[in-house]
Amino acid sequence: MNLFRCFAISFALSFAAACSSGPGTDFKVASPDGTLCVGIRAADSLTYTVTRHGTPVLLPSAIGLHFADGTVLGRGAKVTDARRETVERVVEAPFYRQARFTEHYNQLRLTFEGGYAVTFRVFDQGCAYRIETHLPGERTVAGEVAEFNFAGDPGLFAAYSDGLCNAYQSQYEKCRLNALGTEKPVLLPLAADCGAAGRVLVCEADLEAYPGMFLTPSAGGLRGLFAAVPDSCYLHERRCQEKVATRHDYIARVEGTRTYPWRILAVADEDRELPTNDLVYALAAENRIGDCSWVKPGKVAWEWWNDWGLTGVDFEPGINTRTYKAYIDFAADYGLEYVVLDEGWSDPKAGDVMSVVEQIDLPELVRYADAKGVGLMLWVVGNVLDAKLEEACSYYAGLGIRGFKVDFIDRDDQKAVELVYRLARVAAAHRLVLDIHGVYKPTGQNRTYPNIINFESVFGLEELKWSNPDMPLYDVTFPFIRMVQGPVDYTPGAYRNATREGFRIDYRNPMSQGTRAHQVAAYVVFDAPLVMLCDSPTRYMADEACTRFIASLPVVFDTTRVLAGEIGEYIVTARKRQDCWYVGGLTGWTPRTLDVDLSLLDPGREYTATLLADDGRSAAEPARYVLSTQRVTSATRLQIPVAPGGGFALKIEPADNK
Repeated sequence: MNLFRCFAISFALSFAAACSSGPGTDFKVASPDGTLCVGIRAADSLTYTVTRHGTPVLLPSAIGLHFADGTVLGRGAKVTDARRETVERVVEAPFYRQARFTEHYNQLRLTFEGGYAVTFRVFDQGCAYRIETHLPGERTVAGEVAEFNFAGDPGLFAAYSDGLCNAYQSQYEKCRLNALGTEKPVLLPLAADCGAAGRVLVCEADLEAYPGMFLTPSAGGLRGLFAAVPDSCYLHERRCQEKVATRHDYIARVEGTRTYPWRILAVADEDRELPTNDLVYALAAENRIGDCSWVKPGKVAWEWWNDWGLTGVDFEPGINTRTYKAYIDFAADYGLEYVVLDEGWSDPKAGDVMSVVEQIDLPELVRYADAKGVGLMLWVVGNVLDAKLEEACSYYAGLGIRGFKVDFIDRDDQKAVELVYRLARVAAAHRLVLDIHGVYKPTGQNRTYPNIINFESVFGLEELKWSNPDMPLYDVTFPFIRMVQGPVDYTPGAYRNATREGFRIDYRNPMSQGTRAHQVAAYVVFDAPLVMLCDSPTRYMADEACTRFIASLPVVFDTTRVLAGEIGEYIVTARKRQDCWYVGGLTGWTPRTLDVDLSLLDPGREYTATLLADDGRSAAEPARYVLSTQRVTSATRLQIPVAPGGGFALKIEPADNK
């Protein structure tokens, strides 16, 4: 079966057709709908500009590569060939927010003297460029020139990193470009409000064997910043996590013939269009593992957040076989696909992925889980797994383990990026899935290696075990920004819910901020084809109705639409799976009434809608919710009140399916 339907028109562009204005050569390429235009100027330097709706987005911004031997690509840029192409094709996207989508762009590929080329692709939803080189041997990249010189002084939502080692666990700050902090690097994506030109995100895709990009202020606006290749590392005594001690004075050692990551501007007229922008996935390298029907997304019973928090049992809960059998029983009873054995099943200080603590009978747990239709995943530190990668994957796959939750990479220099690809490749060869925690933002690896079901890379619920941030605000901010890069393992599902004033930090018995309905809505709003139920089975079983509702929600969908939303305020997301729809809504600490227009339903058909939402007392008692059922059609509009830090989840099934 053909996975792609591709229509392409390709032709050479004569230099007579290129626009000349003074020294240098100018080119333009526009989006299929004509609203977005990229101008390229090849002269003393290689620069590009971007306009949308006739309004400048980027002023001249330089592109280039510096090699350690003194070669500079982009300086004195002389074009030797220019080719245009128009592509429209359907992309099949397993385990993505859309089962398939249409990729449509106009492309301009410029070849330059010196053995390199730059390709520009312009979509209705944004534009991107990447460098490629055709040089002999290996090369050392000393630095990359990637400028983003925004017109004017746009408002920004920026997340800062504490340095060039990061796991994307930062909140967003709102500021103007001219007030952007200079002390810390800015993480991608960066969100900008460009007025009449719309909303813009700076993103990247197809990051392979190369460091990830940060941003830092420069004289013209913003420029790319990249971590240098580690020179020496040491192992942290607590988990044997590899940490960088010193770095070289270059950012990558590469093959002379290769492509480099895509630099992306994703655009939208309204905030609500951003979470479903597909450019990162579309620009990633295609599937390298072939048949991925064996990859199984799902929900996970998880013990670490709730501190193995079983109560009312006749054994001592903790890292032992009886505790994990109880989690397996819970997962089986509620139809959850997985249980994770998090940190402690193997002594983290030993740094040996092949060792198991004596309190765990792992073969017995696998046998027990298999009998109940539940898969087991093992938590591992990234470099510890890598040290015995082939041996571990072969042994644990043979034992019946379904995958690994990989943690504490916490970097995106070239070596860390290569580690992620190596783990994915070897795991796929043994039919093991990966959930990667403690890692940089996703850049499309879930397309290239669909066995990577999810990434953390988010300021998730675990932060509430040790800090008191404004979590509801973050929950209605990151879906418009970080989630554009790929899915998130935010780990929702807390049943100990607190008001803003009532929240307390309690590492062993943690709570969430906001309402229980907010927690449930996260299962619909956040892209998460592998998602945790973070709280204790004891708490879940004490609220049968809510837990059954969560368990009934799919994790993979055919269609995703954001019906309404504003960054930092609220979001309403609708997802379709077969002939059922699921709608989730979240607000920050501002209570509001969310409007849900059901015109997305099939006309002339009647549906049964089950709503889990805040009730009249949820503002003061956030664990309270109401569960109701009503008949709806495509003509129905629902007005759903949500409490401070509140939300709702709506399950809509055809009435004739009952």
